[in-house]
Formats: sequence, C-alpha cells, structure tokens
Amino acid sequence: MTDQSQGRVVVVTGAASGMGLAIGQRLAATGHRVAMLDRDGAAAEKATEEIRAGGGNALGLAVDVSDRGLVDEAMNKVRSEFGPVEILVTSAGIDEFVKFTDITLDDWNRMIAVNLTGTFNCIQSVVPDMLERKWGRIVTISSSSAQSGAVRMAHYVASKGGVIGLTKALALELAPKGITVNTIPPGFIVTPMLERAKDRGDLPDVEQVVARTPVRRGGTAQDIAYAAAFLCSDEAGYITGQAINVNGGWYL
Repeated sequence: MTDQSQGRVVVVTGAASGMGLAIGQRLAATGHRVAMLDRDGAAAEKATEEIRAGGGNALGLAVDVSDRGLVDEAMNKVRSEFGPVEILVTSAGIDEFVKFTDITLDDWNRMIAVNLTGTFNCIQSVVPDMLERKWGRIVTISSSSAQSGAVRMAHYVASKGGVIGLTKALALELAPKGITVNTIPPGFIVTPMLERAKDRGDLPDVEQVVARTPVRRGGTAQDIAYAAAFLCSDEAGYITGQAINVNGGWYL
C-alpha cells in the first residue's frame, strides 16, 4: 500500500520539457512522488534533479513509449522505487508538418506508434495498479487540432484524435472501478516543440495567433499543468471522459 503521507505515485511521460515538465513539476510541488519519463534520459534526469533541489520527490527514467517492453520495464522501476502507480499523465508525443500526399508509410506508422500506441502502452501497463487500489487518475494530452483539423498534419491529427477516442472509451470502462480518464487538448501553447515548428516556418508568428485568441495571449505549459493537476486530484472524482479544452477561448 502506498503511504499517502508522501503523496500519491505519479508517472508523467514526455516529462523532460514543455508541458510534461510543467505537469511533473506541479504534481511534485503538491506533494506527490513523480516519475519523470522521457526518451531523452539525460534531460529527464536533469528535470528530476531540479525537482529534488526544490524539495520534491522525483525519479527520472529514459523510455521510448512506443516500445512496450521498455514501458513495462520503466513502470516496474517506478513500482520498486515508489510503489504502485496511481496517477498517469501521458504527455509524450511528436509532431510533423507535411502534405498528405507526401506522408510516407513510415511517417504514418511512427506518428501512430508514439502518439497513440505509446499512450495505450503506458495506460495498459499501469491500470492493474489502479484496479487493485480501486482508485486512479489518467490524463492524456491530445490536441485541439484533433478537434478542428490542421493543414499538413493529417497523421498527427489522426493520432491525437485516436487519443481522444481512447480516453472516452476507457473512461466508460474504468469508471465503475474508481478510475477517471480525461484528456486535455491544448490550444496554442508556447513550448519548445512549438518554437521549433515556428522556426522551421511551419507555424505563423506567435503575435498573429495571439491577436486572434480571445484571451489575447499564448498559452503556457503552466496553464496545462494547472488543469492536469486538478484532473489528477481527489476533487475531480466526478469528472471523467471529458476533453478539457485549455485553449484561451477558441471555439472548436
């Protein structure tokens, strides 16, 4: 049994930067024991060291979420260090901008493998822990583009649309077991991934988007972290199967 005086056991994927990093930091700050998983193991360890320096309890692990064997191995390490996993936030993901007719089968398969199958791998790996405890919180990170569509991102949109569908299906299946499953489709969030896309010329200038956003600013990783932390809390126990749009007021 997990010692609740030390908070719950949390796994965040894609936790080395951007939204995943902010989510891990926020959950650690609220007293949880947080495993920070990322394909970039050195960056995950750096994030972990920063959390520990601030008084938090964290563990950094390198993992490619598309590899089920590596996922299971990482979750077992979390269990041995912290205990059964009670909260999961799946933030790991990749993006790409390319015309539909130029998407190769390898491009398609890689996008689905990381964004959708990776989400599946992580959830299925930890759900037995939650079922045993009759309590759990799962938050997936999808995308507002899966709700609106996006030019030159057909494979990305399809993968994130699958995440939304998976979230809703699991919410119905797991609700009687005390486990909630929700998704956050972020809007225009200023993260390293977005900055790289802007630098490549794949996205318009930030100021142009901000000018059309009802709240008149771009989103931050912290905006996503606050929403995720609430969905992971005891107070959010009557919320499941929902897409909580954190997008500055865009109507989708």
